Amino acid sequence: MRPESSALQDLVRQLHHDGTPWLPCGLASRLDWGAPVAPGCGSLSCAALDRILEHNPGDFTITVEAGAPLAAVQQALAEHGQWLAVDRPWGTGQAPASAGSIGGLVARGLAGGYRQRYLGIRDQLIGIRVLRADGVEARAGGKVVKNVAGYDLMRLFTGSWGSLGLITEVTLRTLPLPPQRRGLLVQGSLQALAELSRKLLHSSLTPERVDWWSASLAAAAGLEAQPLVVVGLASIDAASLNHQIATLRSSTALACRDLAAEELHHLHIVARGATADGVALPRWLLRLGVNPDQISSLLAAPELDTLAVDLAVSSGLGMAWTLEDPAGPSEPMAERIARLRQLCGRLGGHLTVLRQPAESSLASWEDAPSRPLIEAVKYCFDPRAQLAPNRLPGVRPTRAQCS
Repeated sequence: MRPESSALQDLVRQLHHDGTPWLPCGLASRLDWGAPVAPGCGSLSCAALDRILEHNPGDFTITVEAGAPLAAVQQALAEHGQWLAVDRPWGTGQAPASAGSIGGLVARGLAGGYRQRYLGIRDQLIGIRVLRADGVEARAGGKVVKNVAGYDLMRLFTGSWGSLGLITEVTLRTLPLPPQRRGLLVQGSLQALAELSRKLLHSSLTPERVDWWSASLAAAAGLEAQPLVVVGLASIDAASLNHQIATLRSSTALACRDLAAEELHHLHIVARGATADGVALPRWLLRLGVNPDQISSLLAAPELDTLAVDLAVSSGLGMAWTLEDPAGPSEPMAERIARLRQLCGRLGGHLTVLRQPAESSLASWEDAPSRPLIEAVKYCFDPRAQLAPNRLPGVRPTRAQCS
């Protein structure tokens, strides 16, 4: 279902009246991510809601409809020397449409490496409009950065995966677009890279992002098959970038390679699954996280052999994927992923299965300690359980529904 803006509310009310289950979505580019919804559940797309409603360059805010493509919004902001300081989601290639919609980005809440300096998407969000399951419209926040009116629906809906309502409009804060960007690539042993990461996090430098890569991901980018750290730097002044790079080089004995803005951009594209033929379609796609000081321990685990891994140093959050199961006799990949999930838990984190082969039946996520509270919030917003049935983050789907 892809209704026009004028027909959207009536359609939602009709679905509620009929008791029809449905899945809110943006451009429907990543519907197969996460827990499978119950059979017979159709999707309702916001693709027709694609307008930029208001941009106030002086206040550094922008209001857009939820179906607005992220790439189009960034292009419009760039004309005013601004941008949204958020990562494009995994699966973004050279084609602008592959980045998906603003609403989809908020609904999944998957903050990337830019969180190092700019915090996550939920921290960029200052206003939201949603349709509840019964078609009633709700608003929270406003159009100025310091607005604190109403309940904090922004954080509640960020990462809700369509389980609480349909996001129809968002207001986000913007930032000046950095005129200068450069990077530094450092490869070496896990121990040496861990020491460099600790120094970076406790230094006075303010990189845009610092990302750990596994040896497999480095090899996919045409680099030596060895773990690496990619440091992204931004400034209004080239001399400032030169000083930051010189400081970074002096803080480690490891070999460093300077990256021009174009090279840094290429590495970011590779870290989102892009290949020479477009965007990869992975057999397994995982969202994982550990305590930041445990990243090197995670990357050393044999369960990650053959997996491409990209983790943000400051948060310990990132993505892991493989395009095919390991060749030759080995344990089933599902068993390795199950062990990897246990390891992430021991290291203070978690693992979400975003995509897996049809023959696999791993739960996308496990029960969170706050499951009773999550279910209570869900009931308040959707008492008939019509929205995204079987896809409630923090509540483990039943085996029958996962298969």
